Amino acid sequence: MNKFSHTILFLLIAGFFVSCSPKNISSRYYFQNEKDLDQIEKSFRNSYRVHPFSIGFTSSDFRKVSVTIMTDTLNYIYDFTVGEERLADSLTRYRLPAKDILSLIGNMQAIRCTWISNYDFYDDEKKRSLTFMSIKSVALKRPFKKAKYYVLTYFQQPQYFDSEGRLLDRKKLRRLRKINGEIFMRINDKVCYTVSERFR
Repeated sequence: MNKFSHTILFLLIAGFFVSCSPKNISSRYYFQNEKDLDQIEKSFRNSYRVHPFSIGFTSSDFRKVSVTIMTDTLNYIYDFTVGEERLADSLTRYRLPAKDILSLIGNMQAIRCTWISNYDFYDDEKKRSLTFMSIKSVALKRPFKKAKYYVLTYFQQPQYFDSEGRLLDRKKLRRLRKINGEIFMRINDKVCYTVSERFR
């Protein structure tokens, strides 16, 4: 009976650590917040098509926001306090959909999304793009000890993964594809995640 009790205790402890692993926490976090995360990505992508830009929060209380507006020659970086009129005026000046972006900023605040941007890459000599989104790990129910950010990538086309769910290079299916030096794991055919010390 004593041996049986030890076996049960061991299995319970092992199950606890497996359920708290970064992989399980990250997958669970996405599915618990799937609707909000997907809406943020969709809203960003629709506004990005009007004019390229990125958004990042620069203060821990998510009250200071930085907006980078890309042009053919220069990138203009503006810092604002969320809610100030100057923010909407600047977006309108560049013909960006101010109302939609202000709503996007509010949704990012609510879920503690620190950064969202677009990345271009080439696949089979075709230009592709993905949305890169990072969330502060304190938004997770069990924060990670070392890594600070939960990073999502949204591809527009289905991707390839190995048997462990790691993102693979499309041309050479045996080679891992790294983004900003990070290995990404599968959530679904188009969405991947990693846990990183860098938010972008």
